[in-house]
Formats: sequence, C-alpha cells, structure tokens
Amino acid sequence: MTVAAVPGAIVRADELRFRVQDGCEVATAVGPALGAHIVRLDVVRVPAGARWRPADSPEEENVVVVFAGRGTATSGAERAPVERAGTVYAPTGDAYTLSAEDGGLVAYVWRSRLLDGRRPGTAPRRFSSLWNQETQLRGFSGTGEVAASDRTATMNFLFWPGTGTPQLCLHCGVMDPGEYFNVHVHPESEEAFVVIEGTGQLYLADRWYDASPGDVLYAAPGVPHGTRHDGQDPDGPRFATCGGPTPFDPVLYQRAGVSAEVR
Repeated sequence: MTVAAVPGAIVRADELRFRVQDGCEVATAVGPALGAHIVRLDVVRVPAGARWRPADSPEEENVVVVFAGRGTATSGAERAPVERAGTVYAPTGDAYTLSAEDGGLVAYVWRSRLLDGRRPGTAPRRFSSLWNQETQLRGFSGTGEVAASDRTATMNFLFWPGTGTPQLCLHCGVMDPGEYFNVHVHPESEEAFVVIEGTGQLYLADRWYDASPGDVLYAAPGVPHGTRHDGQDPDGPRFATCGGPTPFDPVLYQRAGVSAEVR
C-alpha cells in the first residue's frame, strides 16, 4: 500500500486481505483505517453456486460493480443477470444480493450512509453497465492543481443524481492511449475508485503511480487526484477506472451540462 503524505492511498489488488463471511470472502479496500468516514469500499468474492447477502443496514446506500464472473443480482424487489462491468444500485432501505454462476464472481461494493438532508430519489435506476454512454462528461480540464492536458478522456455517468442517487455515484472513465482525466479535487467528498481494465497511472497528492486492474485509489476531501493512460501505442488497449466522489460533486455534472438535482 502506498500512503501519501496527505490523506489518501493507492491500495494494490494483491495487498487486499480477505476474511470469510457467510460462505464468501470479503476485504475492505477503503474504510476507517485509511481515514475514510463517509465511504467504504469492499471487495467480495462469491464462490460458484453461492449467494452474497450482506447484513441488513437500512440506512446504507450501496453501489456494486462486477469485476469478474457472472451471475444474478437483486436490488430490492428487482432482479437482473450480471457479468463483468455490470453495475447494481441499492438505495437506502433496500437490500441487494449477488448469486454466482460457475467460476464464481468478484465485485467491488461502495457503501455509505446518507448525510443529513439527503433523501433517496423517487424511482432510482438499479442496473446498468460501465460502458453505458447515455450521459457523459467530455473535455474535463481539471481544477487547476496540475497543468491540464487537452487530450481528455470520456467519463460515463452510470448512477448519479439524474438517475436518482442522492449521495453515492458511479462514473467510468475510459482512456485511450495518451488521454487523461485531468487532476482535480473534491472539496467536500471522499473519492474511491478502482482500475477496471488495462494499465495506466493514477495521480494522488503530488505524483503519478503505475496501476493495474483491481488497484484502488482513495483521496480524502481536497486531495488532488486523476488518471492517465501513459501508453504510447495509439492502437493499444484502453485504460478504464470506475468509482466516484462521495457525496457526489455537483461540479462534474455542471461541467457536463446536466442537472445535479436528485430525480
């Protein structure tokens, strides 16, 4: 684990420490041990034929990203098949489950309790995919802490105020070789995101770190962070990360020209 001089960390996938829970394995990548008090990020391994149903937490929102494998997910009363890059949202008061098919299933799960004054949306989206291009942010120039590149990545908004999420969000930044999601800060939000595909670099505090699938970045409020695809081959594979600031940062939606009002 690489811990910055200011609150934040790069947590490597091979450094995760799993514990057995209800027939599955769980590791906490981001939580109080790193100084996070608003968001928690767990990694769950569900064996083939098993089901993951976390202990009830009626005050908690959950966002799930399937990192590997396939199976079935529920959110409240709704059910859908899921596979790699599939996403699930369970609003406050609703439970979720993950059932794995042959080969098992690995998921990253963001967890948060609603802060005062935040209320669930009226009819939130519960299932999506990281590759959903319905609503996007393009041309993001950062917030000025580091000189910005004009080769900007595309960010997909999957769960956000426009789909009924009042605090958690889920975005996916997709970078071709040479592209950046420019360095920025969230003044009031804790940021936790994971590399979902390819290799590239993550910026934290004052430097770039090499990153591979499953690696996690955590940045406390006000800590600069960003991503870039440092590959030189224009035909090389893309680099993608997913996650988002908690609570959501309205600036990102303003830059994309969409409303930050919870629907």
